[in-house]
Amino acid sequence: MLIMFVCTGNICRSPMGELLLAHYLAGTTVRVTSAGTRGLPQHPMDPSSAKLMSSVGIDSSRFRSKRLTADMVQSADLILCFEERQRKDIVSLDPSAVQYTFLLTEFAKLCEYCGQHRMVVGLTIQQRLYSVIVSAPAIRPLLPKVADIADIEDPHGKDFGEFRRTAEQMNQALRMVLTCMRKHYYDEFANKAAKIS
Repeated sequence: MLIMFVCTGNICRSPMGELLLAHYLAGTTVRVTSAGTRGLPQHPMDPSSAKLMSSVGIDSSRFRSKRLTADMVQSADLILCFEERQRKDIVSLDPSAVQYTFLLTEFAKLCEYCGQHRMVVGLTIQQRLYSVIVSAPAIRPLLPKVADIADIEDPHGKDFGEFRRTAEQMNQALRMVLTCMRKHYYDEFANKAAKIS
């Protein structure tokens, strides 16, 4: 399975998404990459993004940016972006990508919904992620229109605090996705629900 993060320049948000998720999924066969809808090739990661990665023990020195192409879109199994306009740019390269392209915050909410309703199925993380992708068209209309499903803004050119806030939003969404992929998540959710009722 190939998961691709897409932002605009491929130097701030999508590289952090790529490196964080690759770190979390180390030891699996899931591959993670990234690109930018208007990215310039072969640029290093923004120094602020690189500093944040270093702070959690992730080396970003080998990262180089890429510009998104139709071939990249077609080769991905799941594309996670950060703004609605990026999703439109991705789908314009290959309309069939609408089936597997999501805002990161939206995909996290879809995973949460599927996890809570016992719709995450499969023995491997790949199978479990696919089960959410396949269920997404039916679930999207059921998700509340809340601020949690929102763009994660570009911190490029802003102060380090904005980069940190972006990384925290991204990490929170990724951790929600991965929590919902765990096989014992259902039991945890059922126990919490039982305590509330």
